[in-house]
Amino acid sequence: MKEISTKKDKIILLIIGAVFFLIGLFLVVRLGSSYTMEIDTLGGSADISQYRISLEQEGEREIIGIRGKHIEDGRLLIELFSVAPGRAFVEVNGPDDFSHLGVIYVHGTGVITRGSFFGYSTGAFVMPLLIALYILLILLFLTVHFLRSLKTSLYQYKNIRYLAWIIILVFSLIIQAGYLTTGGSIENTVSITMNSFTAVSFFVFPVAFVLSILVGLSSIILMKKEGRSIKNMLPLLLGIAILAATLIPSLVSTLLYNSEFVDLHNSSNPATYIEMGLNNISHAILSYLECVLLATIILSVAAAKRTPPFNKDYILILGCQIKKDGSLTPLLRGRADKALEFAKRQKEAAGRDIVFVPSGGKGSDEIMAEGEAIRDYLLSKGIEEDRIITEKTSKNTEENFRNSIELIKERDGGKDPAIAFSTTNYHVFRSGVLSRQQGVDADGVGSRTKAYFWINAFVREFVATLFSGWKKHLLMVIVLALIMAAMVVFVMMSNIL
Repeated sequence: MKEISTKKDKIILLIIGAVFFLIGLFLVVRLGSSYTMEIDTLGGSADISQYRISLEQEGEREIIGIRGKHIEDGRLLIELFSVAPGRAFVEVNGPDDFSHLGVIYVHGTGVITRGSFFGYSTGAFVMPLLIALYILLILLFLTVHFLRSLKTSLYQYKNIRYLAWIIILVFSLIIQAGYLTTGGSIENTVSITMNSFTAVSFFVFPVAFVLSILVGLSSIILMKKEGRSIKNMLPLLLGIAILAATLIPSLVSTLLYNSEFVDLHNSSNPATYIEMGLNNISHAILSYLECVLLATIILSVAAAKRTPPFNKDYILILGCQIKKDGSLTPLLRGRADKALEFAKRQKEAAGRDIVFVPSGGKGSDEIMAEGEAIRDYLLSKGIEEDRIITEKTSKNTEENFRNSIELIKERDGGKDPAIAFSTTNYHVFRSGVLSRQQGVDADGVGSRTKAYFWINAFVREFVATLFSGWKKHLLMVIVLALIMAAMVVFVMMSNIL
């Protein structure tokens, strides 16, 4: 199944996006040549003759005209129409010292905007609607690809990217939908769209906060039990980084807005938009990374909890460190026991025996190969020797699969057997991915591990996920940063022009 990042899918989405943009532009231009300016009279007179309306227009030419005016529900409604491009001011004076001054822009297309260059416009209400529909379309498109990809295989890193974007778009669509009835300003529509992506980090923050605490506590326990190392400290550092990345941009913004040295309240000050850009870019990137973390956890848990079909011919037992006397550590014994449990359940459900393939070479500090140690354990549990193929040269998970498959081919004579593998729960998803990279479509079963190790291990799986497809993740980060920067430039132009 091809990813959404293929050229064909990109072209389809770009074409649809361009069509939506052109439809929106057409409706804005079509409807925007007139504008009804609404002014709250603050409970003043309902007599329209009590209000004097004057126009101050740039240059000597006429920019806007007044088609009509009336009072309705305590609001003064002034119907304007465009005449020529430019800027004009509408001043209203009424009884009891009532006064109001509004700025009106007329674009070259004849579109009238109020308040700013890309401000309120008659036809601008269609923009948030079209953006919400486009986000929904992309969301549906991604969901279909995600479900098809899952049907092909759960063990694919692209599933994590799909799910991460689905989470981002669901949050964004919810936020975008909340502003559908408040449309009318092109600038506000862009700001809301920008904030809908950055706000994901705040929605996910409670989850990230709780996760950071759990990761911190489990890291401390892990370091006490297994010693201090970068490997054991990594989850704690990641938890601190998530909290810092969520809080620091907001804290810096608050300090700058209250600072006497930088005026961020001035819409014409470039520093205002630099701060806005950096803040939104950092939150957008954080939102993406947090959603990748959530997607990694969700799919890793799904892989660990999944029970493969009971039609397997072989089950690989992935090795890890053994004890000094050659016996299995609790972690490795859990993997072997899980394989034995699956074999028993398959025999009861389908009446089908399975061949065990214990896999793992001999480390420099081990007295025997891990595969041999697992084999001895299986024999002690009553498994016949002819139902065991021992792989004893591999040094990592990739070699576990590669070397074990070679042994299976030698025994099976080139047939296409159904294969399962047994590993620790947190390692099932990544092992499945590695098996597919070796051309093996294997199903995994996961053994339990201690809670403090489980939490830390899943965080390490997240880091492994990022490194496995770092080019794609970097591309997503760059695209998000460019989109945020473009939106900030749009807002700046609206306020400066």
